[in-house]
Amino acid sequence: MRIRATVAAVTGALALSALAVPAAQAAEPKVPADIAAASEVVHADSGRSAFVGAVDGAPIALNATFSSVKVNNGKNIAVGTTNVVKVPVSFTLTHGKEVNIHAADFFAGVELYRGASFEDSVFFFDSNDATCTDSSATVASCKATVAIDPFALLNEDAGSWKAAAFAVAFNGEDPENPNLDNVGVAVKDPTNSFKLQRYSKLTVNASPEPVKKGKTITVTGKLSRANWDDNKYHGYTNQSVKLQYRKKSSSTYTTVKTIKSNSTGELKTTVKASADGYFRYSFAGTTTTPAVNATGDFVDVK
Repeated sequence: MRIRATVAAVTGALALSALAVPAAQAAEPKVPADIAAASEVVHADSGRSAFVGAVDGAPIALNATFSSVKVNNGKNIAVGTTNVVKVPVSFTLTHGKEVNIHAADFFAGVELYRGASFEDSVFFFDSNDATCTDSSATVASCKATVAIDPFALLNEDAGSWKAAAFAVAFNGEDPENPNLDNVGVAVKDPTNSFKLQRYSKLTVNASPEPVKKGKTITVTGKLSRANWDDNKYHGYTNQSVKLQYRKKSSSTYTTVKTIKSNSTGELKTTVKASADGYFRYSFAGTTTTPAVNATGDFVDVK
């Protein structure tokens, strides 16, 4: 069970009303009321909205479609323990001539979510209201940002996520108390899939330095990753990590051997000194944790 807020409590992000949680546990979203209302309307049919049972009607279909949706330039998203990660999103919005996408009460954005679908998500973050630039009378290129705060995440959130694009036209209705029969909604789900991952770190130290040729070099290091439950870094245990080497005159690393991190994420192995060069550890990554290479440590061989 989540013990943190079930909404994205990030300034500039679209607020989402989700499952009720005790007030002491839930962070208050700091967003303009009309943007929050747009999100409520989008989810009116899913049962996740505070509008359910509180306002009249149901949203109508908006004459708008989405294409070329991009999330983080097609890359997975890695989140650490303190910094808010600002994820760029973009899409092409095609709409009917009767739809005024530049109206003050028109909103469009992208939602990133964990779960089976947009209507049945477990946890989610919405973008801010997208900025759209017309390329024709009925087509616009839109950009927005999704702000992901690690303090809103738990370790269980790492893994497979999806994205959906949405638009809401209030058509003159009061966003705080609309007649949904007059509010247009368009959703495309899913548009993308990606991994939300716990940021990883990898260190290396080769010693002694300098060392005589043929003598033993001990290479230590540590593999760690963000823990979203306590917002600290912990060792990533029992993971296969490659020890790699490149000569001083080369730009290419080759794998010397593969070892496993211990119960605290520590790494340790030995090799024989052969020539001046750099040693590093390399981790290939997992579904929940991104790949990472340590910065090479130079060893002077006499």
